[in-house]
This record gives sequence, C-alpha cells and structure tokens, in this order.
Amino acid sequence: MMESQRAAFREEAGELLAELEESLLELEERPEDMDVVGRVFRAMHTIKGSGAMFGFEAIASFTHEVETVFDLVRTGQLPVTRDLVDLSLAARDQIKRLLDAADPAAADESPEGARLIGAFRAMQPRQKATASSPKGAEKAADKKADAEAAVYRIRFKPFPQLLRGGTNPVCLLNELRDLGPCEIVAQPSDIPFLDELDPEECHVHWDVVLTTEAGLDAIRDVFIFVEDEAEIRINRIDDGLDLAEGQTRRLGEILVERGDISQSQLQELLGQQQKIGEKLIASRLVEPGQVTAALAEQNQVRQLQEKRKQEEAQSSLRVPAEKLDAMVDLVGELVTVQSRLSQVAAQRNDSDLLAIAEEVERLTAELRDNTLNIRMLPIGTTFSKFKRLVRDLSRELGKEIDLQTSGGDTELDKTVIEKLGDPLVHLIRNSIDHGIESPEKRQAAGKPRLGTIHLSAEHSGDSVIIRIQDDGGGLNREAIRQKAVERGLISEGEVLADHDLYQLIFAAGFSTATSVTSVSGRGVGMDVVKRAIEALRGSLEIDSQPGVGALISIRIPLTLAIIESLLVRLGDSHFVLPLDAIEECIELTAETRGQAKGRSLVNVRGQLIPYIDLRRQFAVDGERPTVEQVVITRVNHQQIGFVVDHVIGEHQTVIKSLGRFYRGIEGVSGATILGDGSVALILDIASLLKAVEQEKQLENRK
Repeated sequence: MMESQRAAFREEAGELLAELEESLLELEERPEDMDVVGRVFRAMHTIKGSGAMFGFEAIASFTHEVETVFDLVRTGQLPVTRDLVDLSLAARDQIKRLLDAADPAAADESPEGARLIGAFRAMQPRQKATASSPKGAEKAADKKADAEAAVYRIRFKPFPQLLRGGTNPVCLLNELRDLGPCEIVAQPSDIPFLDELDPEECHVHWDVVLTTEAGLDAIRDVFIFVEDEAEIRINRIDDGLDLAEGQTRRLGEILVERGDISQSQLQELLGQQQKIGEKLIASRLVEPGQVTAALAEQNQVRQLQEKRKQEEAQSSLRVPAEKLDAMVDLVGELVTVQSRLSQVAAQRNDSDLLAIAEEVERLTAELRDNTLNIRMLPIGTTFSKFKRLVRDLSRELGKEIDLQTSGGDTELDKTVIEKLGDPLVHLIRNSIDHGIESPEKRQAAGKPRLGTIHLSAEHSGDSVIIRIQDDGGGLNREAIRQKAVERGLISEGEVLADHDLYQLIFAAGFSTATSVTSVSGRGVGMDVVKRAIEALRGSLEIDSQPGVGALISIRIPLTLAIIESLLVRLGDSHFVLPLDAIEECIELTAETRGQAKGRSLVNVRGQLIPYIDLRRQFAVDGERPTVEQVVITRVNHQQIGFVVDHVIGEHQTVIKSLGRFYRGIEGVSGATILGDGSVALILDIASLLKAVEQEKQLENRK
C-alpha cells in the first residue's frame, strides 16, 4: 500500500515540479505578480506536506526552507529578484534529484543541497526591517496588524473518502499546532459499529480553538488542498468582545453559533428537557409519520449535497499510461474484427447481417475516436519545458533570447509528445547557438538586442504542424555548400535549390561550426532529429532568409495507433500507404510506359512525375495486369508515384510493430491485419524513396 502511495506521490510531485518551473519563469518576467507568487508557494507547500506524509523526509525538510522564503515574499517582506529565481530553479532541480533517489527517507547530505539551504536561510531577515518607502510602511503596518493575536474556531470535518487519497488529517492538525496554542477536540459521534466500520474511511471530525498571530490566510493555507474533500469552517470568535472586561459567551450561545442546535431548540431546551419532535408529537400538532418524513427529507437533502461534493471531488481520474495502452490495443483488435465482420456480411449478402455489421462499424468508430481522445494531451505541456532551456542556454552563451509560444492547446497522442521532446530540444538549441546572433551583432545589423524564437503548433487535417522560427541570421548557404563539397555529398559544380541544399544539414556528422562547444560542433544531432521525426511518420522542412531568420516545420500524425490509409494489392500481397501523403491515383498502361522510353516517369497534366515500381522493389512474382495504377504522393516538396496492381480503397489501419527480425527492412514501418486475417505491410514512403535513391547512386558509381 505504501509503495503504491509513494509511486502516486512521485507522479504528482513530477507534475508539481513542472508547474513550479513554469511559474518561476513567469515570476522572473512579472516579479510583482502575487498570483504567480501564490502558485509557487502552493506548489512548495504541497510537495512539503505530501512528502512528509509518504516518508520523503529529505524532500520535506529541504522544501520547507524554500517555502519559508516564499512566505516572506507573499507577505511583502522580501522582493522577487533574479537571484531568488535562480536559487529557486536550482532548488527545483535539487528536489527532482531527491525525488529520483532510491531511498526516500535518506537525509540530503549533498554539497549542493547544503549550499542551497544556506543561501535560502541567508535571505531570511533576522528581524523585521523598517520600511523606508510609503509603500513599505503600509506593508509593515499591515504586518503589525496581522501580528495581533486572535482566537479562531475551526471545524474540520473530512468526507469519508479523504483517507483513500492518502491524506493524513493528523498532519493537518499538527500544522495548526505550529501556528500557536490550540485545543483540538475529536468528535467520534459518527463512528459506526465495528461490524459496519470501513477502516479506509474517515468517521471522525475535529473542533479546534486556536490562538495565533499568523492570521486567517495562514489557517486557510493549511486546508488549501483538502477544501473539496472536507467541510471546513473557520470563524474568529473574539470579534465584538471586550476581553479586558472578561466578556464571554454562554455555552448555549456557543452551541448555536457552531450550528449544533438552533435558537428555537435552545429556548425549548432551557424550558424543558424534551426533544422538539417528541414535544410536537406529544402535543398532537403533528403525527409521528410526518416527523419521520420531515427527517427523511432533511436526510435526503444532506445526502444529495454530500453526493454532489463527492462528484466534484472525483470529477477526474488518474489512470496509469499502461492501462490506456492496453485499452488502445484492445480497440485495435476490435477494429480488425469489425472489418472482418463487414467483409463476411458483404460476401453473404444477408440484409440482417449487413445491418448488424453497419451498426458495429458505427459503434467501433465512436469507441476508437473516444479511446484515442483519452490519450490526447495538449502539446503546451511540452512547450513549457523549453522556457527553462532557452533561459539557461542563452545566459550561458551571453545572448538575450525570448521564447514565444502559441497553439499550446493543440492536442497530440501522449506517445507522440513523449517521443517529440528530444528532437525539439535539439532544434531549439541549434536556433539558440547557430541562429540568434549576439546582442552586439544584432545591434550592428539594426536589430533589437533581444532575439526571438517562436514555437507554435496547429492542426492540419489528421496531422499537426510544429514550427520553430527565429529572427536570427538564417542559414549560411555558402558554408553549407562548402561543407557538403568537402564531405563529398555534392560535387563542386553541382547546383541545388535552397530546399535541397538545406536538407544536407541532416546528413550524419554534418556541422558548419568552426569549433566544438558544449552545445554544438561535433556534427551529432540533426541526423538523429530527422530519424526520430521519420520514426513518427513525420517530415521536416526548412526555409531560411539571410539576415531575417530560419523556419523549421515539422509535420507529424496525431496518433501512432490507428491511421487512415489506402489499401493496394500487388499480386497476392496487400500493402498500405498512409492516406495523408497521397494526392491522387492515375492509370498506367503499356502505351504510357512506351511513351516514357524506358524511364520511370509518368505524365500528369503536362508534368513529369517519377515513380517507383513496387513489384520490382519487393520482387513480387506473377503477371502484371494490363492496366496498373500509380499512387501519386508528396514527400518533402517532391512528388513521387508508386506503381501497384490495384487500388482497393480507403482502410482503417491498426498499426502492429514488426518482429525484431524484420525491423531493419527499409521502406516498411509496420504491418496490419486485414479482415480476412491476412497481413498487409505498411509502407514508409520517405524511407522507401531514400532506399531507391541510394540504389541508384550505387548503380551510377558502378
């Protein structure tokens, strides 16, 4: 049980650390924004409290030091400075290291941890500073007013399910004790009999009387993360009382204020020791059934209110990614079975069976879409991570760079987002190092000192386009050309269009850097980026203008699980081509082949388009049909055709990974199972084109 709770804490803490990093970067831009300060404080407070609850003592004690400083910031005693943000980001990294440590209870004895704790303690004033400005004097006066002791009545009544979420009420009560002298009285009246007792539910509530100088906000902060899981009432009870004259409330008045009894009940109780219901029945003003009905109505209203609160508290669920992956796999199997059912129904031509098959197809499509939508996440969760990267790296390189983002609400499959992180990191690092000039160089060119990198995302059909655009110096066309000639990628006199020339930077080991640094210069990275994007069935395009900047566009599919495709046949074999890359299909006759005079070209409305003969490429035996089909696709601004025997039509393809013995086959990205149980290979158009080009280069060299 504890291990599962610790795993849940690690997951939640990881999300809080990501939110903390984003908030700190926002705070650096808007140091006066107290809402952002509050977000930072709450994240620290949650990490500290949950860490102590689940045995992460090192995290709790370390985070307490940071939380103390931000409490001073929140109350106006400390300003937000760049040094504070730098220290807080370093503290965030230290918490991450402690979170990943094997032993959660081990003390933090690292030099970095000790250095950070010393730095945060040095920021805390030893005594209250005297405000020198009118604004500072006003804050000091407010603080002095808050320092006056006050007495508060607190009712903390957890909902039964509070314990199931891992919250320990005792920890919250101990935090109240830290605020000042208090008396805590447990109310066990709701505890059921032993045979009805659920040990995982909370049946006790507490009444607390607290005297503190911290103020109402400090008390609310104790319960800030259980507000939706408990009934919490906080009242100041010394208002309107002249304590110097010993004015106090009677017991009955206190009970009325607490809501334990009404004023009318109090009056009756003072007159006689008989319940109101019993008195009404005894006086024959109402029947016993009426009293029972009224009590039932009261109980039903109370139950409805509790149910609504529970529904609000449980409106979202945290589900492990493995369970979602298993669900997607099952939906994929269902799609395959549905396809087989539709095929059998069409062959038998049974109207009833056809109707059932159509209904199953409709329901399967809805289930597929809903299941895939569950895995969709906004890409903004990835974008926010790059702000820290740009901040730290630009400072290391002595540059001034602002990262702007848009389209963060664009949704992508969780698996795609995870695999997209590393390629985007490398592309942004390249924009910082190679793209954006130094502030002095930018000023000399008439540009602002502050460079800009714009990261955006938008939907385009069943794909997402991610753009990384900078306003730097652009790609050095001549430097790329010279390096390509040196490495033998092109000949000295070969003329290439800009698009083709820029694609050379994705060659393995290619780099135009004159020296090796911690950021670049080794020629490792861009080829890996391209392979990673192509593994996601995506593509990269580069556009650049000298002195203006560069634009890198990445097109990737929404999901890697199920795709819309075109099913084709070669002899007795079936193949699948991704539908998003296909432009049209045309016929290829013997006469058309003859007009090309032996070249693999087809004339499409006056434009010659090269094609790849898939029969020859995959060594498919058998006689060719009289009329073949050419599937025209577009890859990296280039049109290319694929010759097949027959185009069967659109197909909903559930992607299956190939076995380890077949993963090295170029031009094939996976497989799918058709309705009749046969297997069709999924063609990787970009990889297939690359393989054919390499074959031609080898033939030309011979």
